[in-house]
Amino acid sequence: MKEKITIPKEVLEIIKKLKEKGFYAYIVGGCVRDLLLPFIHKEFKRISPKDWDIATNAKPEQVAKIFPKHFIDNKFGTVKVLTKSKDPALKEIEITTFRIEEKYTDKRHPEKVKWAKTIEEDLARRDFTINAMAIEITQNSKLKIPARLAGGQNHNAKLKTEGLRIIDPFNGRKDLEKKIIRAVGEPDERFQEDALRLMRAVRFATTLNFEIEPETYRAIKKNAGLLEFISKERIRDELMKIIMSENAAKGIDLLRETNLLQYIIPELLEGYKMEQNKHHIYDVYEHSLRSLDFAAKKGFNKYVRLAALFHDIGKPRTKRGEGPNSTFYNHEIVGAKMTAQILNRLRFPKKDIEKVVKLVRYHLFYYNVGEVTESSVRRLLRKVGKENIEELVQLRMADRIGSGCPKALPYRLRHFLYVVDKVSQDPISTIMLKINGHKIMEILKIDPGPKIGQIMDILLSEVLEDPQKNNENYLISRTKEIGQLSEKDLSEMASMARKKINEIVQKRDEMTKKKYWVS
Repeated sequence: MKEKITIPKEVLEIIKKLKEKGFYAYIVGGCVRDLLLPFIHKEFKRISPKDWDIATNAKPEQVAKIFPKHFIDNKFGTVKVLTKSKDPALKEIEITTFRIEEKYTDKRHPEKVKWAKTIEEDLARRDFTINAMAIEITQNSKLKIPARLAGGQNHNAKLKTEGLRIIDPFNGRKDLEKKIIRAVGEPDERFQEDALRLMRAVRFATTLNFEIEPETYRAIKKNAGLLEFISKERIRDELMKIIMSENAAKGIDLLRETNLLQYIIPELLEGYKMEQNKHHIYDVYEHSLRSLDFAAKKGFNKYVRLAALFHDIGKPRTKRGEGPNSTFYNHEIVGAKMTAQILNRLRFPKKDIEKVVKLVRYHLFYYNVGEVTESSVRRLLRKVGKENIEELVQLRMADRIGSGCPKALPYRLRHFLYVVDKVSQDPISTIMLKINGHKIMEILKIDPGPKIGQIMDILLSEVLEDPQKNNENYLISRTKEIGQLSEKDLSEMASMARKKINEIVQKRDEMTKKKYWVS
């Protein structure tokens, strides 16, 4: 059975219309890389690209005439064509005219572009060889186009396959096979054109688990300072793509090795090679990376990953003494303030900042079984918020593994979660009833006394057995019936009711303990 590259009908339709008008049209960019990877390396799963880009020799105004439903995205010749697809990746498809870019004085955008004549000229302006390939549809194709891409091909030739042709003037496919990130042409020129490419190189190396080619690596280190020309929002977005990858720790360390980290989060470097005390086997920086690595490998969310990276960032500024008895008192408080400053500087959303700062601030919460009371846990819940407790525990797990501890979730952390769950549950009490003591006195025309409590206990035991009975009409009617009982019968019935309530409370507690494997 032949393997197949799947091209969506929306993309094929756009290419078809451009060709019918006499223009060239090619699929270009990252989507080509993503389509080819699974055929070259088995560990890469077949995924649908997150966006689709088409390059053509048609001018923007010509593209606009062919596709009435469109809007011009920028001044550099990109037209976004709107489709009827329900897939977010296909609702807007970018069509860009072949171009050559000139002078990047802001280190991000060209001052002007010049229309090119060939796809090869257009590919020459792109960042990395693995992103500088194009696919040409060579025949009237259905949705699925057969393609055999396994080894033995001449990388210097335009690879011809059944139904499509891969145009690869810079040997991008060869670099895909070798798992290499290599700049197109002269690396210094590529990075000086667009300094964000410095971070993109690290991001691709991280997310794809590739290595950066030596000359490209050298150019990144040399031009690292150009990152200061890039907006904080752009840097933040690239940083988060690194942090949200499975190899997040490798990515952060690669930022350090390439001199980029000092222009993004220089505070992290304060902990590099800074030894801790007898409770830690790693320096502050390595501990933070190991914590992040655990959070990433476990698939924890962005808040936990950021908190894992920043939770000890205050240690270098609070360190007192040297050697095994050095201390870091209040590093969580200092670290929370530093985290807020860093995330604000990188233009993170306010709600994200508040959550990560809270996790950093309270990551040292104290809990010992039998020592910390339920009221203490309630106070922590009020400070942290019940909605953040699970993430706080995940951060503690990452902190433990990052410290070299063998178990991420020991008994006392499971017991802590049990107590949190227990104190968060609605208490089983007469307050649950949709009737109160004043109403009972009004119904039975009696004064305050033990009889009121006895009736409410009986009502509660019945409601716990059948929650549908917790409605005012039933409770009023039942109150009238119970009110007719003798003092002796009422006392016995109330005693049985309290016993039943206690059994339910105990059973619920046993189930909660079982949930967290505690005794």
